[in-house]
Amino acid sequence: MSMTDPIADMLTRIRNGIQSRHDRVELPSSKLKIEVARILKSEGFISNYKVADEKPQPVLRLYLKYSDKGEPVIHGIERISRPGRRVYRGKEEIPRVLGGLGLAIISTSKGVLSGAEAAASGVGGEVLCQVW
Repeated sequence: MSMTDPIADMLTRIRNGIQSRHDRVELPSSKLKIEVARILKSEGFISNYKVADEKPQPVLRLYLKYSDKGEPVIHGIERISRPGRRVYRGKEEIPRVLGGLGLAIISTSKGVLSGAEAAASGVGGEVLCQVW
């Protein structure tokens, strides 16, 4: 079975894991998914991530984050650019999610960056997803 949109699969696994109150979710690893996980961790949306070298393909483990009251830190996660409809934004059109409370993840020529990092670097790119 070939997967046409691995990022959408990653976001769906995160969404389902939060809804089921799991501590972690596991998914097939790729360089792009690892970069998205790095940004989610640096922005405080997940507690940690690890790449396990398992055969035949490495596995990416995302450790989900919850508040002291048990509320998930991620309230919503949404795919923006899809294989059927790519969404590109210039450096002055980078979306602000919930007035700056959320996060846009953008694939740029300088690598995968958060919306704030892309704006600070003065680059635009493909808007992969939004998290709030």
